[in-house]
Amino acid sequence: MKFMIIVKATPDSEAGRFPPDSDQLFQQMAAYHEDLAKAGVLLDGSGLQPSSKGWRIRYEAGDKRRVIDGPFAETKELIAGYTLIQCRSREEALEWSRRFPNPVGPNQPAEIEVRQLYEFEDFEGLLSSETEERFKKIGFE
Repeated sequence: MKFMIIVKATPDSEAGRFPPDSDQLFQQMAAYHEDLAKAGVLLDGSGLQPSSKGWRIRYEAGDKRRVIDGPFAETKELIAGYTLIQCRSREEALEWSRRFPNPVGPNQPAEIEVRQLYEFEDFEGLLSSETEERFKKIGFE
């Protein structure tokens, strides 16, 4: 079972500002991710640049697509970073997420979100054998 631990953006992260004692926070993050790696559950993780360096693609009527350059106004709906883990159960993922360091620094209000990823078998019966084979060829299993 794969889970994504999502770090929510803040006005500071959107402005490209790091917390006051960034080195201490990064040390905690490094230790946490080292523990994940030692346990064999870490798949990936990274911080995201502010939305001012990104864009969205809006799908409109027909096949029309529109590019919307950042920054984006609703900070609380943005992602500042993520950690991707693979665990044996939801409970194991919950335990790892409880240990995630506060992403904005000690004693500061913050929130992370954890979401389970779909696995290939979740689509069993929905895909034709041709579509299934196409996904398997490119490494989805």
